[in-house]
Amino acid sequence: MSRTGSTTVRAASGADEQHLRTWAAERRGVEGFVEPRTAVSEVTLLLVAHDGEWTRRRVPSVQWAHSFANKLGIPSYDAAVVGVPQRMRDWNRRHKQAERQRLDRDLGEGLA
Repeated sequence: MSRTGSTTVRAASGADEQHLRTWAAERRGVEGFVEPRTAVSEVTLLLVAHDGEWTRRRVPSVQWAHSFANKLGIPSYDAAVVGVPQRMRDWNRRHKQAERQRLDRDLGEGLA
């Protein structure tokens, strides 16, 4: 753990690396977006698949993230420069709408 101001932040772990490796292997069209350290988070690697599905984990450094992506044959970008892809935002919107519909349906069935 490291301390950033008044916040304690968990450092990257082997479990984070394994999750990223497995996630990337199980999807196609994966790209990496390296997110810089902030006041509340260490450096993270955001992986986004072809359909916009995504995952994010802490990583040891910006250099580590780019090297990791290169070893897996995944293009990597600095998120602070290029942002995150629209397909990720679209995926989030679709899944949020589906969750709302599921909740509405479940609540409606509970009233019947």
